[in-house]
Amino acid sequence: MAHRPASQALSRFTVLDLTRVRSGPTAVRQLADWGANVIKVEIPEHLEADGALGAPRHSSDFQNLHRNKRSITLDLKDPRGVAVLKRLAERCDVVVENFRPEVKHRLGVDYETLGAVNPGLVYASISGFGQDGPYRERPGFDQIAQGMGGLMSITGLPGQGPVRVGIPVADLCAGLFCALGVLTALLEREQSGKGQWVQSTLLEAQVFMLDFQAVRWLVDGEVPGQAGNNHPTSTPTGVYETRDGHINIGVAGERIWRRFCDAIEAKDLLDTPEYGTNAGRLKHRDRLNAEINRRLQRHDSKTWLERFHRASVPCGEINSIDEVFADPQVEHLGIAQTVDSPALGRIALVGQPVTLSRTPCTIETPPPERGEHTDEVLGEFGYSGDEIAELRRCNVI
Repeated sequence: MAHRPASQALSRFTVLDLTRVRSGPTAVRQLADWGANVIKVEIPEHLEADGALGAPRHSSDFQNLHRNKRSITLDLKDPRGVAVLKRLAERCDVVVENFRPEVKHRLGVDYETLGAVNPGLVYASISGFGQDGPYRERPGFDQIAQGMGGLMSITGLPGQGPVRVGIPVADLCAGLFCALGVLTALLEREQSGKGQWVQSTLLEAQVFMLDFQAVRWLVDGEVPGQAGNNHPTSTPTGVYETRDGHINIGVAGERIWRRFCDAIEAKDLLDTPEYGTNAGRLKHRDRLNAEINRRLQRHDSKTWLERFHRASVPCGEINSIDEVFADPQVEHLGIAQTVDSPALGRIALVGQPVTLSRTPCTIETPPPERGEHTDEVLGEFGYSGDEIAELRRCNVI
């Protein structure tokens, strides 16, 4: 199967994917979904007796991470395998890896080595903590980065103790930032003709994602704590109880506060001096929330949501995952996309959250089997049938 680009946007670029687990595959998925010719380089099965690192190949997680790619197998611990990789790198635009920093140098597939083969190569590295510095050799793990990056200290109910976020947010963001760096480097290469080394880390990604919570400390000298479902700096914004469940309400600013009070028929709250400013409402948040919850329990969630929508008060359902994909707006946006998998049949995966009007992306091909395209890809890079057979005889591929 020749490369079938998922979009024309990046179809002129070829990417060597040396990544595993999540952060690296997340970065490469961005490139693959927008049409890059992604060649996933995997360890030959006979060298991985304990099974592949990361999700099993036919799991939903693996399927979602590795669509729109082709796979070859290559033993990078064998000098002949490294020679193959260098030959591929000569004609590639991008290499992405998330080895621990010393591994790529030990294998001889580091930026300096491959960049000497191809000066226009954009080489991207994702690590837990950086390519240098006191923590460079530590293994990267999402929850470790969530803790060290401060996220767990501001997640959860006050006094609850550290709480992890329910998605691998450090892994995902490090991958997304890496992909952004790759695209930026490719744009710059159009002017300079030169490649460069792109680096992202789980720790930096997590710190960056603290956003306004970070500058509450850096600028204001305030150490944020856990606020549960309450917004740290605005109220009433959070989760509120109705007769039959819970809804989210976001009241920011005095105009929305007045519309909110009108919608719940609570003129008395408008007339209460302690609630006259956001600062006052924050100071008396617990008492105010109790008042709001008492009033909202008069009606069910649907009634309140309809009333708040009419009043232009930000609000929304709190959906379980199945309810998310049954939501009419989610269905309309079409973010769940289907693909035919030889192993699993027709499956739905999560598409891209960005739409381009002329060059949209699709889930064009399902994730490959290990080494499914080895002969095909090596042939495209000039290897003869006899050369491929010899590499296979030597267990290099």
